[in-house]
Amino acid sequence: MLGVGWASGINLYAAVLVLGWLGSSGQVDLPAGLSGVSEPSVMLAAGFMYVVEFFTDKIPGLDSVWDLLHTFIRIPAGALLTAGAAQGLDIGPAAELVGLIAGGSLATASHATKAGSRALINTSPEPVSNWTASVGEDVAVVGGLWTALNYPWLFIGLLILFLGLAIWLLPKIWRALKAVWGKIRNWFKRNKTPPADIYNEPQEQPKSTATNSISSGD
Repeated sequence: MLGVGWASGINLYAAVLVLGWLGSSGQVDLPAGLSGVSEPSVMLAAGFMYVVEFFTDKIPGLDSVWDLLHTFIRIPAGALLTAGAAQGLDIGPAAELVGLIAGGSLATASHATKAGSRALINTSPEPVSNWTASVGEDVAVVGGLWTALNYPWLFIGLLILFLGLAIWLLPKIWRALKAVWGKIRNWFKRNKTPPADIYNEPQEQPKSTATNSISSGD
Protein backbone atom coordinates (compact mmCIF):
# COMPACT_ATOMS: atom_id res chain seq x y z
CA MET A 1 0.00 0.00 0.00
CA LEU A 2 2.59 2.54 1.06
CA GLY A 3 4.94 1.70 -1.80
CA VAL A 4 2.26 2.11 -4.45
CA GLY A 5 1.11 5.49 -3.11
CA TRP A 6 4.63 6.86 -2.78
CA ALA A 7 5.77 5.64 -6.21
CA SER A 8 2.67 6.99 -7.98
CA GLY A 9 3.47 10.54 -6.92
CA ILE A 10 6.90 10.36 -8.57
CA ASN A 11 6.25 8.40 -11.75
CA LEU A 12 2.80 6.87 -12.06
CA TYR A 13 3.45 5.09 -15.34
CA ALA A 14 6.64 3.43 -14.11
CA ALA A 15 4.78 2.26 -10.99
CA VAL A 16 1.97 0.75 -13.07
CA LEU A 17 4.49 -0.96 -15.37
CA VAL A 18 6.44 -2.47 -12.47
CA LEU A 19 3.30 -3.75 -10.74
CA GLY A 20 1.88 -5.06 -14.00
CA TRP A 21 5.06 -6.89 -14.91
CA LEU A 22 5.45 -8.42 -11.44
CA GLY A 23 1.83 -9.54 -11.47
CA SER A 24 1.77 -10.94 -15.00
CA SER A 25 5.06 -12.78 -14.51
CA GLY A 26 3.77 -14.44 -11.35
CA GLN A 27 6.40 -12.94 -9.07
CA VAL A 28 3.74 -11.43 -6.81
CA ASP A 29 0.07 -12.14 -6.23
CA LEU A 30 -1.69 -8.82 -6.75
CA PRO A 31 -4.95 -8.24 -4.86
CA ALA A 32 -8.17 -8.07 -6.84
CA GLY A 33 -8.13 -4.28 -6.82
CA LEU A 34 -4.78 -4.22 -8.64
CA SER A 35 -5.28 -7.13 -11.01
CA GLY A 36 -6.17 -4.71 -13.79
CA VAL A 37 -2.61 -3.38 -14.05
CA SER A 38 -1.50 -6.78 -15.37
CA GLU A 39 -3.79 -6.53 -18.38
CA PRO A 40 -1.81 -6.16 -21.65
CA SER A 41 -3.84 -3.12 -22.73
CA VAL A 42 -3.12 -1.33 -19.43
CA MET A 43 0.58 -2.17 -19.59
CA LEU A 44 0.75 -1.02 -23.23
CA ALA A 45 -0.89 2.31 -22.39
CA ALA A 46 1.34 2.77 -19.33
CA GLY A 47 4.42 1.88 -21.38
CA PHE A 48 3.54 4.42 -24.07
CA MET A 49 2.98 7.18 -21.50
CA TYR A 50 6.19 6.22 -19.72
CA VAL A 51 8.15 6.72 -22.96
CA VAL A 52 6.50 10.13 -23.44
CA GLU A 53 7.32 11.12 -19.86
CA PHE A 54 10.85 9.75 -20.15
CA PHE A 55 11.73 12.31 -22.83
CA THR A 56 9.48 15.14 -21.62
CA ASP A 57 10.91 14.89 -18.12
CA LYS A 58 14.40 15.70 -19.38
CA ILE A 59 13.58 19.01 -21.08
CA PRO A 60 14.07 21.97 -18.68
CA GLY A 61 10.87 23.95 -18.27
CA LEU A 62 8.70 21.42 -20.08
CA ASP A 63 9.20 18.96 -17.22
CA SER A 64 7.67 21.46 -14.78
CA VAL A 65 4.65 21.96 -17.07
CA TRP A 66 4.29 18.17 -17.23
CA ASP A 67 4.47 17.94 -13.43
CA LEU A 68 1.85 20.68 -13.08
CA LEU A 69 -0.57 18.84 -15.35
CA HIS A 70 0.08 15.55 -13.56
CA THR A 71 -0.89 17.03 -10.21
CA PHE A 72 -4.43 16.09 -11.24
CA ILE A 73 -3.40 12.59 -12.36
CA ARG A 74 -0.73 11.21 -10.02
CA ILE A 75 -2.44 12.04 -6.74
CA PRO A 76 -5.90 10.58 -7.53
CA ALA A 77 -4.31 7.56 -9.24
CA GLY A 78 -2.03 6.99 -6.26
CA ALA A 79 -5.04 7.05 -3.94
CA LEU A 80 -6.99 4.59 -6.12
CA LEU A 81 -4.05 2.20 -6.54
CA THR A 82 -3.39 2.21 -2.81
CA ALA A 83 -7.07 1.50 -2.12
CA GLY A 84 -6.82 -1.42 -4.56
CA ALA A 85 -3.77 -2.73 -2.74
CA ALA A 86 -5.64 -2.43 0.55
CA GLN A 87 -8.17 -5.00 -0.63
CA GLY A 88 -5.51 -7.63 -0.01
CA LEU A 89 -5.80 -6.98 3.73
CA ASP A 90 -9.28 -8.56 3.79
CA ILE A 91 -10.58 -6.29 6.53
CA GLY A 92 -13.46 -4.72 4.62
CA PRO A 93 -14.22 -1.25 3.31
CA ALA A 94 -12.32 0.39 6.16
CA ALA A 95 -9.04 -0.76 4.65
CA GLU A 96 -9.94 0.76 1.30
CA LEU A 97 -10.77 4.08 2.96
CA VAL A 98 -7.45 3.99 4.80
CA GLY A 99 -5.79 3.22 1.49
CA LEU A 100 -7.43 6.20 -0.21
CA ILE A 101 -6.31 8.55 2.54
CA ALA A 102 -2.79 7.15 2.92
CA GLY A 103 -2.24 6.77 -0.81
CA GLY A 104 -3.45 10.26 -1.62
CA SER A 105 -1.32 11.75 1.14
CA LEU A 106 1.84 9.87 0.15
CA ALA A 107 1.33 10.64 -3.55
CA THR A 108 0.88 14.31 -2.68
CA ALA A 109 4.06 14.38 -0.60
CA SER A 110 6.20 12.62 -3.19
CA HIS A 111 4.72 14.57 -6.10
CA ALA A 112 5.21 17.92 -4.35
CA THR A 113 8.81 17.06 -3.49
CA LYS A 114 9.53 15.96 -7.06
CA ALA A 115 7.79 18.90 -8.76
CA GLY A 116 9.25 21.50 -6.39
CA SER A 117 12.81 20.22 -6.61
CA ARG A 118 12.60 19.96 -10.41
CA ALA A 119 11.28 23.52 -10.68
CA LEU A 120 14.22 24.68 -8.58
CA ILE A 121 16.67 22.68 -10.70
CA ASN A 122 15.28 24.43 -13.79
CA THR A 123 16.80 27.69 -12.57
CA SER A 124 20.14 26.23 -13.66
CA PRO A 125 20.68 26.66 -17.43
CA GLU A 126 22.52 23.36 -18.00
CA PRO A 127 20.39 20.24 -18.72
CA VAL A 128 22.64 17.67 -17.03
CA SER A 129 21.01 18.17 -13.63
CA ASN A 130 17.55 17.56 -15.14
CA TRP A 131 18.70 14.33 -16.79
CA THR A 132 20.35 13.12 -13.59
CA ALA A 133 17.28 13.90 -11.47
CA SER A 134 14.92 12.26 -13.97
CA VAL A 135 16.92 9.02 -14.20
CA GLY A 136 17.35 8.99 -10.42
CA GLU A 137 13.59 9.28 -9.92
CA ASP A 138 12.90 6.35 -12.25
CA VAL A 139 15.48 4.21 -10.47
CA ALA A 140 13.98 5.21 -7.10
CA VAL A 141 10.48 4.14 -8.21
CA VAL A 142 11.61 0.72 -9.44
CA GLY A 143 13.93 0.15 -6.48
CA GLY A 144 11.36 1.43 -4.00
CA LEU A 145 8.59 -0.87 -5.22
CA TRP A 146 10.96 -3.85 -5.28
CA THR A 147 12.02 -3.07 -1.71
CA ALA A 148 8.42 -2.61 -0.57
CA LEU A 149 7.46 -6.04 -1.95
CA ASN A 150 10.53 -7.95 -0.77
CA TYR A 151 11.70 -6.06 2.35
CA PRO A 152 8.66 -4.15 3.62
CA TRP A 153 10.14 -3.13 6.96
CA LEU A 154 13.20 -1.71 5.25
CA PHE A 155 10.93 0.22 2.92
CA ILE A 156 8.93 1.60 5.84
CA GLY A 157 12.13 2.83 7.46
CA LEU A 158 13.26 4.48 4.22
CA LEU A 159 9.79 5.97 3.76
CA ILE A 160 9.94 7.56 7.22
CA LEU A 161 13.29 9.10 6.29
CA PHE A 162 11.81 10.38 3.02
CA LEU A 163 8.84 11.98 4.77
CA GLY A 164 11.14 13.64 7.29
CA LEU A 165 13.29 14.97 4.47
CA ALA A 166 10.20 16.20 2.58
CA ILE A 167 8.87 18.04 5.65
CA TRP A 168 12.25 19.73 6.07
CA LEU A 169 12.84 20.39 2.38
CA LEU A 170 9.49 21.57 1.03
CA PRO A 171 9.37 24.92 2.93
CA LYS A 172 12.92 25.67 1.74
CA ILE A 173 11.99 24.83 -1.86
CA TRP A 174 8.92 27.04 -1.59
CA ARG A 175 10.93 30.00 -0.27
CA ALA A 176 13.56 29.53 -2.97
CA LEU A 177 10.93 29.41 -5.72
CA LYS A 178 9.26 32.54 -4.33
CA ALA A 179 12.61 34.34 -4.41
CA VAL A 180 13.24 33.27 -8.02
CA TRP A 181 9.74 34.32 -9.04
CA GLY A 182 10.25 37.69 -7.34
CA LYS A 183 13.45 38.29 -9.31
CA ILE A 184 11.74 37.37 -12.58
CA ARG A 185 8.81 39.69 -11.81
CA ASN A 186 11.12 42.57 -10.94
CA TRP A 187 13.07 42.00 -14.15
CA PHE A 188 9.88 42.24 -16.22
CA LYS A 189 8.80 45.37 -14.34
CA ARG A 190 12.10 47.09 -15.09
CA ASN A 191 11.87 46.19 -18.76
CA LYS A 192 8.31 47.49 -19.00
CA THR A 193 9.23 50.92 -17.61
CA PRO A 194 8.95 53.38 -20.55
CA PRO A 195 12.09 55.43 -21.30
CA ALA A 196 12.08 59.11 -20.52
CA ASP A 197 10.91 61.23 -23.50
CA ILE A 198 13.56 63.87 -23.90
CA TYR A 199 11.44 65.75 -26.44
CA ASN A 200 8.69 66.38 -23.90
CA GLU A 201 10.97 67.86 -21.25
CA PRO A 202 9.76 71.31 -20.14
CA GLN A 203 11.76 74.10 -21.72
CA GLU A 204 12.92 77.10 -19.73
CA GLN A 205 10.87 80.17 -20.68
CA PRO A 206 12.91 83.32 -21.57
CA LYS A 207 12.36 86.37 -19.45
CA SER A 208 10.15 89.02 -20.98
CA THR A 209 11.64 92.26 -22.35
CA ALA A 210 9.64 94.36 -19.91
CA THR A 211 11.05 92.47 -16.98
CA ASN A 212 14.57 92.94 -18.36
CA SER A 213 13.96 96.69 -18.71
CA ILE A 214 12.70 97.08 -15.18
CA SER A 215 15.64 95.16 -13.93
CA SER A 216 18.01 97.44 -15.87
CA GLY A 217 16.35 100.56 -14.45
CA ASP A 218 16.66 99.26 -10.93
